Amino acid sequence: MAKLVKSEKILLKNHPEINEKSIQEFIFTDPSVLGLGNLIPIQREKRQPMGGILDILLSDQDGVERYEVEIQLGSTDPSHIIRTLEYWDTEKKRYPQYNHCAVIVAEEITGRFMNVISLFNGAIPLIALQMSAIKHGDDVELIFTKVLDRISLANDADFETAEVTDRNYWEKSSTPKIIKTVDSIFTELKEIIGDFELKFNKFYIGIAKDGVAKNFIYFRPRKNFVFLFIKLPEDEETTQKIENTGLDVSYISSDNVYKISFPNHDEFKKHKDVFVPLVEKAKKVYYGED
Repeated sequence: MAKLVKSEKILLKNHPEINEKSIQEFIFTDPSVLGLGNLIPIQREKRQPMGGILDILLSDQDGVERYEVEIQLGSTDPSHIIRTLEYWDTEKKRYPQYNHCAVIVAEEITGRFMNVISLFNGAIPLIALQMSAIKHGDDVELIFTKVLDRISLANDADFETAEVTDRNYWEKSSTPKIIKTVDSIFTELKEIIGDFELKFNKFYIGIAKDGVAKNFIYFRPRKNFVFLFIKLPEDEETTQKIENTGLDVSYISSDNVYKISFPNHDEFKKHKDVFVPLVEKAKKVYYGED
């Protein structure tokens, strides 16, 4: 039978054994402890061209998203906030083929921090995690609590000033075969979504009506497959329906979308009876009809 036990919350800033480097190593060994999904470690203490060292660089499983993680013992302070944003901006400029998100980890996320971040009005994708240390005997447990989730306007498929490209750009970035898969899936959905057309942007292929983005669905082609994003609230029934198809699926809570991987049009056609109703529902939710 489980017992309730007493634990002690401690501060790490002046801890005699645990320091920033040991926390870096702990996170780098298993990034899932952050609660941001099954991320892949890329590099620790990455030197920046203009000076400074980024604590940790992580990637998502698909190699699409990169996370620039900075750790601070104690409370957040202005210099640490600036450093976190500088490293994020440097990595974003050096590697524009990825989506980038800044992550700040601190023992205390202060009210001043929240006030400073509010000045950016969501223009910078930033996640703030408050790190708590709980002592159990001789061991210390780290708990990471998300106190600020990203609002990534630059990557949001509803951001209508997204950089416009064309079909040729995506055929080079992906392959003509995969872009034809996008065409085929889009054609299958025309009976549901109506008078829409594909809109080619730099980071995704959205849909538009009369030239205006209405992205309750959108696509991100890769070399060997295409991601279809369906904007719906997460619920157990919907998740189970998609998982039953055997296709790779994940839910991105920051964007409120299901992300499904299709290697070809045949896989979509095989499970059309699952995805057509979901797209129809997404359209209704988008227009406030559901």
